[in-house]
Amino acid sequence: MNIIGFIGSPHKAGSTAWAVNKILEGAHEQGAATQVFSAATLALQPCRGCLGCVKGDGCVINDDMQQIYAALKTADALVLGAPIYMGQMSGQAKVFTDRLFAQIKPRFSPTFKEENAGKKLIIAWTQGNPDGEKFKAYLDYTAQMFGILEFDVRDVVVVAGTRTEAASEQAGLVDTLKSVGAKLVV
Repeated sequence: MNIIGFIGSPHKAGSTAWAVNKILEGAHEQGAATQVFSAATLALQPCRGCLGCVKGDGCVINDDMQQIYAALKTADALVLGAPIYMGQMSGQAKVFTDRLFAQIKPRFSPTFKEENAGKKLIIAWTQGNPDGEKFKAYLDYTAQMFGILEFDVRDVVVVAGTRTEAASEQAGLVDTLKSVGAKLVV
């Protein structure tokens, strides 16, 4: 199994990066090949809405998203990590999500491609707010949106309270996240 992770945070080594890496570590321990991409180290431009990807052979923007498109073609699963800012995913995660349009379309789209459907997905959210249910409506909406894009949403993980305690310091979280990753494989 081939799994890629995307860290949609501006921080290279924050709680979101830590959470995604622990999930990938759990999958790797079960034999999966893993690769991780971080918004903090990539040059990603927002979608221009030009529809060049519909008219041509993929996204016309020549930036680091091209590496991710190549990895997604052979990936069986995606682990998307995003901090919650202002009640929704970070801008970095939104740019990544919008740019998926060039490769992944809903079944009702005339440019739908079956080979892009059915990829397993785990969404890992991190948030400063200690109430893990605080943004449930948005998290449910986002999972539903990925379902419409034909992802097989396997789990939605919320790591709360990171404003006062980093994810890496929260008791029991390592085992929980590694277990989520392992379940992608077994």
